[in-house]
Amino acid sequence: MGVHDEVSLLTPCNMGNFHLSHRIVLGPLTRSRSYGNTPQPHAILYYSQRATNGGLLISEATGVSNTAQGYPNTPGIWSKEQMEAWKPIVKAVHDKGGVFFCQIWHVGRVSTYDYQPNGEAPISSTDRVIQVPPQTELDVTVESYSPPRRLTTIEIPQVVNDFRLAARNAIEAGFDGVEIHGGHGYLLEQFMKESANDRTDKYGGGLENRCRFPLEVVEAVVDEIGGDRVGMRLTPFEDFLDCYESDPEALGLHMVQSLNKFGILYCHMIEPRMSMAEERRQIPHRLRNMREAFNGTFIAAGGYDRDEGNKCVREGYTDLVSYGRLFLANPDLPRRFQLKAQLNKYDRLTFYTSDPVVGYTDYPFLEDCNESMNQV
Repeated sequence: MGVHDEVSLLTPCNMGNFHLSHRIVLGPLTRSRSYGNTPQPHAILYYSQRATNGGLLISEATGVSNTAQGYPNTPGIWSKEQMEAWKPIVKAVHDKGGVFFCQIWHVGRVSTYDYQPNGEAPISSTDRVIQVPPQTELDVTVESYSPPRRLTTIEIPQVVNDFRLAARNAIEAGFDGVEIHGGHGYLLEQFMKESANDRTDKYGGGLENRCRFPLEVVEAVVDEIGGDRVGMRLTPFEDFLDCYESDPEALGLHMVQSLNKFGILYCHMIEPRMSMAEERRQIPHRLRNMREAFNGTFIAAGGYDRDEGNKCVREGYTDLVSYGRLFLANPDLPRRFQLKAQLNKYDRLTFYTSDPVVGYTDYPFLEDCNESMNQV
């Protein structure tokens, strides 16, 4: 491959039936500005600011039911009202030529009685409470998590159905597809990982049993909207929210090989936590086996900057790179990468405030350079 043919973050690619003009993805970012669990008009500006012609955006995590909540002001898509509220947001992204997927989740035991209907116990794979303290940045209202209630075997199909209906609602709202959240210590990962799964039924024990419920969700969603509209996020290496696995590589490989059977569009996986070495961030790059085993489009995330993203795409380590904090603070991130421009610094203190503007839609764009973003 000649130097002019080298693949970079700005090289177009096909993701199934979607033609992407670049490989820079807006990752799913909880922003806590959906009052009453309903998306708000200010999200129209937020997402459209970050939309480009042929660019992939993944929405903030969106609840599949009224039991799915664990943080303040996070959106849902289980009701008609929520679905209707998403429609103008999705339209604004499509009007700029963007591709928009809705990340659907259930937090499971990462919740409290206050977030649950009728003050009930959060549902989970287990009745063991999370032992780590709450994330104070994300949820200043919670001092500790409430003890969860173990789902019975006969209840699990109802939760599977909640994901299926949420996926249907997302498509009806205009989204191009859904990303099933299977990571970060939330409900699906509570079943997957041994630290949070102490079950003795068909959903507990060995790796195959622990992955059964998440894969039932995938199957139901694929049956509802088609595998060409489905992605999944996985974090086998994370030890987030008291959820960890002794052999994360085996878990990751089992899941991607199983996902191949359903023909899903993409797998979105998070690198192990970065280490500091030689006075710079060192990304472990331990996803290669999963990337090589997966048949669809592969998206990597985990603290990448421009140069690291270009390197991993060029070397075939991943197809696309997902950016979170950098994209949050730089609504025109693809353009800044194209021009090698200086980046805005993000303000961590305003990540999860409920203000509809501050820390949300007030990050500045580069001055107009008479170049259309459509050329990215």
